[in-house]
Amino acid sequence: MRLLVGLGNPGPRYAGNRHNIGFMAVDAIVRRHSFSTIRERFHALTAEGTIDGEKVLALAPQTFMNDSGRAVQAAVQFFKLQPSDVIVLYDEIDLPLGKVRAKRGGGAGGHNGIRSIDSHIGTDYWRVRLGVDHPGQKELVKSYVLMDFFKEEHATVQAMLDAVTDAIPLMIAGDDGRFMNKVNLALNPPPPKAAPGAKAGS
Repeated sequence: MRLLVGLGNPGPRYAGNRHNIGFMAVDAIVRRHSFSTIRERFHALTAEGTIDGEKVLALAPQTFMNDSGRAVQAAVQFFKLQPSDVIVLYDEIDLPLGKVRAKRGGGAGGHNGIRSIDSHIGTDYWRVRLGVDHPGQKELVKSYVLMDFFKEEHATVQAMLDAVTDAIPLMIAGDDGRFMNKVNLALNPPPPKAAPGAKAGS
């Protein structure tokens, strides 16, 4: 079984925020793979489903970002999971908008939601970082991540969510390398090859 966690803040006020891209990603995955009806448990909204034969519990903590670890720990303990069974999707200001990175373990990098999870279950879980860009100045970060995406960014955000949703079965299988390859190919498709015999500039 896998625990698929999206990070964000609960309520309509925060729904379109950069900080809520984790919620958006898990919601897209739940819809794509026809998970069960959403229910409240573990201080979170949850839905159950199956992806390529693997049982998955999707979880969106409702504790606010800084206390996300409490919800994750409750689910981990209930299902007797290991940290390596957990995949967390969240916003990353140190990646350009539309860039995605995945790895197992690591530090919090200043992200309060990740810091909370680290303190509750340790650091040996999978992290999928979704780039939301940086405001350019450290003192602007707090207000920036609580801003909605700009209208001109929506297409890039949607492309990132689609790429992650399409590739998530590989992450569920623990193949982060192929997951990243598929995401990168979707977001940066190779240029079309010229037709045989076509002349340059024609």
